[in-house]
Amino acid sequence: MNRAAGVLEQILDLGRWAPSGDNTQPWRFEIAGERHVVVHGHDTRDHCVYDLDGHPSQISLGALIETIAIAATAHGLATQVERRAGLPETTPTFDLHFEPAGMAADPLVAAIPKRSVQRRPMRRRALTATEKAALAASVGKDYEILWLEGRERWRTAKLMYANAKLRLTMPEAYEVHRDIIEWNARYSAGGVPDQALGVDPMTAKLMRVLMQDWRRIAFFNRYLAGTVAPRIQMDLLPGIACAAHYVLQARRPPVGIDDYVAAGRALQRFWLTATQLELAMQPELTPLIFGRYVREGRRFSTTPGMQEAAQRLAGRLAELIGAEPAARAVFMGRVGAGPQAEARSLRRPLAELMLAPAHRTD
Repeated sequence: MNRAAGVLEQILDLGRWAPSGDNTQPWRFEIAGERHVVVHGHDTRDHCVYDLDGHPSQISLGALIETIAIAATAHGLATQVERRAGLPETTPTFDLHFEPAGMAADPLVAAIPKRSVQRRPMRRRALTATEKAALAASVGKDYEILWLEGRERWRTAKLMYANAKLRLTMPEAYEVHRDIIEWNARYSAGGVPDQALGVDPMTAKLMRVLMQDWRRIAFFNRYLAGTVAPRIQMDLLPGIACAAHYVLQARRPPVGIDDYVAAGRALQRFWLTATQLELAMQPELTPLIFGRYVREGRRFSTTPGMQEAAQRLAGRLAELIGAEPAARAVFMGRVGAGPQAEARSLRRPLAELMLAPAHRTD
């Protein structure tokens, strides 16, 4: 059992590098048998305005499961995944069984620890036909990629600039940002380091002072155009300085947890393929999140005008990609040539993510 557990720990140690919203890592691991791992998931809907329906966390769990499955191939193991029925969607649990398959290691294994978020400008050279074909093939038959290039790249950058104003003027979002940013840091094991935000040092220092109290931010936003510099640096300029924006679309609109977990698996293969191709990437998920809130009539803020602002942004997104594609969209981001980020989120040590076995099943 010790040798088998050692292999499973190696798989999980690589799998924990999967991406998650704001580096929340909404999972814990349990080794339940010689070839059996239990992933105990949770979402952040009780405190994160970006996760009120749990779908972003479900995408993260899908990315984790795909990463584990890829990591397992380095040991010649195939992975069978089953979500336990009857549990609340807020705490989904997955049984992962590993079986010898005599398979070669997936070429994406090496990209797992290298993959990161690049929030700074990328090169503007267009993606090659070969790069596009590889990225399109990576997501499988149930998904497709909509590319936003040329004029659409500029329109998308302006959409992200407008969307950032919603994020930066909403107290509910402030609470999230306050909790996840680690200041004066190049790396963060449980959050996002300020040096990875994509702003210059002066703006970062100002943000740190303002973010100590929402009243400071509200005053600065209202009287001193406080959102302009961060939005230009974090959204507008990077939105222009890339090869393209992309939208990952399901062939049919996602309707529940299993669809979003599957989307996360497709996303992770896309992201790892981009890393393998020496392309950098940054998620741009919030327009899809707030657009979904608008479609479903979900209230996300008590501040007057926020719902109306989200509705206008949803309209702009529909104008950009179409109303029907927007309903099928599960992820969005920008991609381009260039190095991976020098400052980045790390991960909690595996020991902190492990739970004691509740029972043995094999």
